[in-house]
Amino acid sequence: MRALVVFCHPDPESFTAGVLAVVRERLAAAGAEVRVSDLYAEGFDPALSRAELAGYLDSPANEAPVAAEVENLRWCDTLIFVYPTWWYGLPAVLKGWLDRVMLPDVAFLMPDQHNATIRPGLAHVTRLGVFTTCGASWGLTRFVGAPGRRTLLRGLRLLCARRCRTAFAAHYLMDSSSAESRRRHLARVARRLDKFLDMPRERRGMSPVAHCNQ
Repeated sequence: MRALVVFCHPDPESFTAGVLAVVRERLAAAGAEVRVSDLYAEGFDPALSRAELAGYLDSPANEAPVAAEVENLRWCDTLIFVYPTWWYGLPAVLKGWLDRVMLPDVAFLMPDQHNATIRPGLAHVTRLGVFTTCGASWGLTRFVGAPGRRTLLRGLRLLCARRCRTAFAAHYLMDSSSAESRRRHLARVARRLDKFLDMPRERRGMSPVAHCNQ
């Protein structure tokens, strides 16, 4: 198993960083090879430049500005996102990662004379996980439409293997969370991951880390 974890949070002491720690722990327990793209720590520029837009369809030259991220994406068979939900959606840096890295002939194939619409380019990705936090409640997030979750688990999922497995966990109402609610959520993340990764029952379990802010 080769897992790419895309982590997006500006504070390395955040609760979201605690979720990342659990994700890495369970991947290690499953024997996975792991790469982490820590977008803030790496100073990833989310802005699609004018030059990149002009060369967007020029494959493979379009890969050059984000070559390392593209290589990671092609390397993995398991893709996991860990991030806070802001304004019901993806943080700008993570949305920019999708804009710049999910390129034609990388994430999808463009329409041609035989195909009227785009086709999947990530058929090697057989697992897609999303682990997030939300300031809003579950009900309000669903009322708005949960655009961040839909972007990844519907839009991106369509570009992956046909039977790509998915996993999702969110801690809602983060601003009124407690140490106990955060502990329970980290345990829930671990359980979801163990099932997602087909972890043998005797190897399941973890020691939650209780970071306090989103």
